[in-house]
Amino acid sequence: MRDGTPSTGDFGQRLRHLRVRSGLSQEALSHASGVSVRALADMERGRTRGPQRRTVQALAEALGLDGAEAARLEKSAAVGRPRPRTGPVPAGGGPLALPRDIRDFTARGPALARLLELAQDAGPGLPVVTVVTGQPGLGKTAFAVHAAHRLAPHFPDGQFALDLHGMDPEPTTPRDALARLLGALGVADAAIPAGTDDRAGLWRSLAGERRLLLLLDNAADESQVGPLLPGSGPSLTLVTSRRALAGLESVHRTDLALLRREEAVELLTRIIGPERVRAEAQAARDLADLCGHLPLAVRIAGQRLLSRPHERLGKLVTRLGAEGRRLDGLQAGSLRVRAAFALSYRQLPQESRTLLRRAALAAGADFSPQTAALLAGLSHDEAVGCAEELTDAGLLQSDAAAERYRFHDLLRLYASEQVDTEDGPEVRDAALDRAASWVLRRATAAALHFDADHEQTEPRSDPDPETAPAGRDEARAWLEAERAQWLASLRRAHDTGRHRQVLDTAEAMHWFSDLNQHWEQWVEVFRFSAASARLLGSKREEAVHLNYLSWAHNSCTHDARAALASADAALAAARECRDGLQEGWALGYGAGALQRQGRMQEAEERLREGVHRLAAEKSPQSRLAELTLLNTLGTLLRETGRAAEALDLHRRSERICRAGVPGRTDRVIRLYLAVTRLHIGNDLAALERWREAETPLRQALGALEAAQVSAWAERTRLHLGQTLAALGHPEARTTLRTARDALAALRSPLLAEATKALAALDDAGAATT
Repeated sequence: MRDGTPSTGDFGQRLRHLRVRSGLSQEALSHASGVSVRALADMERGRTRGPQRRTVQALAEALGLDGAEAARLEKSAAVGRPRPRTGPVPAGGGPLALPRDIRDFTARGPALARLLELAQDAGPGLPVVTVVTGQPGLGKTAFAVHAAHRLAPHFPDGQFALDLHGMDPEPTTPRDALARLLGALGVADAAIPAGTDDRAGLWRSLAGERRLLLLLDNAADESQVGPLLPGSGPSLTLVTSRRALAGLESVHRTDLALLRREEAVELLTRIIGPERVRAEAQAARDLADLCGHLPLAVRIAGQRLLSRPHERLGKLVTRLGAEGRRLDGLQAGSLRVRAAFALSYRQLPQESRTLLRRAALAAGADFSPQTAALLAGLSHDEAVGCAEELTDAGLLQSDAAAERYRFHDLLRLYASEQVDTEDGPEVRDAALDRAASWVLRRATAAALHFDADHEQTEPRSDPDPETAPAGRDEARAWLEAERAQWLASLRRAHDTGRHRQVLDTAEAMHWFSDLNQHWEQWVEVFRFSAASARLLGSKREEAVHLNYLSWAHNSCTHDARAALASADAALAAARECRDGLQEGWALGYGAGALQRQGRMQEAEERLREGVHRLAAEKSPQSRLAELTLLNTLGTLLRETGRAAEALDLHRRSERICRAGVPGRTDRVIRLYLAVTRLHIGNDLAALERWREAETPLRQALGALEAAQVSAWAERTRLHLGQTLAALGHPEARTTLRTARDALAALRSPLLAEATKALAALDDAGAATT
């Protein structure tokens, strides 16, 4: 001893002496050094005699030792370390050192913090195992290696990394992996048992006595990993795999997600330097987006730019902007996004490969198993099984609530390439036609649930009645979820000449579209159907669907110029085939477009002509059209300062509704009556007869809500809120706020009016306080 310091050979006593001398508790030294309290206690008690050099260095820095003291502490640790074996190192043996850490590692803070908590909690009971999973390119190995280096001080008895080659044609067998692990612990080749079970038993016995950190990278499946996991002791094992390894019990899971946009830009910044990113900040953000925030893709883009210091970021953005060239652009040396995807793709069974690539043909951000089944030529149950397998393999992401799946953008591009390579145009077109035909039949049957001309309880002509949506709620849910798919199917049917199916589907959608005026794609739907009618040579149907198109331009995209052009074309077609009903509708839609352009006199003339033309028609459809034009004419009169005349017209409409229309259902008449009462309420409000206006507006709102006509209901709520505000009613603010939020969700042009009404109410309230 010298100055009370233990001899060089006793590391535990020396460490305790230095800690006490520094006035530090074990907890304080743990916090300062990053070495867990449990590990410190084991060292001071002599259970860990020879911690590794990096652990000793961390302790010396935390204790504030000078060079000589740090050297003596390292010397005492070296005495307790196992001596290297003499003679040649057997093949596959030797320490399994951690790979080099990545200097520019970015993000993953919460996941790293969770692993640090697990490391600090590691005790002599069950060893800690965490499985790191995620789709190809998320940086699972980089994360695990970085985490292992951060956690190393907590595991002074050794850190081992073993690549299990799970994506190779012949992954490492558990028997061979155990031989390498036992060799790393110093077991001579001759002492390693022959059988897998005996090797696993020896490994568990030796590992249970040590604080080890084990990184098992690129695992193939549970059967490969299971024999390698320590059975007891204070160890921590990190397992990375492209598969979920859902069969491993009592493990923690680290599911890596895509980077956030700012994290992707930060990774790019760390690779190429802040100067280049600052000089082209928007290009850096665009580049992160084109990489889909996938760490591998961002790294490849960064490495490519790093090797070309004079190349502008915008140049690479332009190259990657072309989808057909994006995967070609995402390669730098041996790093290739396409290769990462191909590695997983080649491991899949044939049916799952087929489903993955054909699902890339689906429209929209996500797809259902039924769509995938149609494209892949599989049954629904087969498609679900394949989709779940692809989800476990990290190649698809499943929706948290619905049975739907989605691709990462870059993986979708890769899957599309495989369609071209493995299927070819004939097989691809057959798959698209098969899916489009089925989807349009279901879309037609679902839309007919909303046909106001008929009370319908059973699906009509659905391709699979057993799974068909039952009732309006299910039909609406299907039509909303599959909106992108049935629209793409309609487009394909039109492009491939199936015009009758296009017309049948669009006609079935007519009433459903009126309930969902905030969907801008109605313009595309009725543009296809009008074109199909023209190609079939049916002037009457052409007039019908041109009128639908004019409605869509007026009500959905608020394009008055396009609405007037469509209405004029419908009017010409209707007159050519002498269809008075469609002529009346065309005059009405054209008037609506003129009114939006401020051409009030022309609009009034068309409306009066339309009402006169429809009054001469005897069909029930003509009565409903007459009601619509009367209400529209009344609105025009009110907006031009003639509210009393408007009220007279709307009272006339109300009398028609109350009398009923032969052949029309009560549900339809209730809907028309509700709209008429909305107009009556607005007329009375324009006349400042506020108390009289409240009742018809409330009646209209209740009926429109019950009919689930959200666009009209929220318009009515806005006008009711304005009337209540004029009355000083306490419900005014709540009513207006609800209307404003709903109109914002509907992207309605009435949002500005609702916002202004709320602001006026707030100003009035402030003025009185």
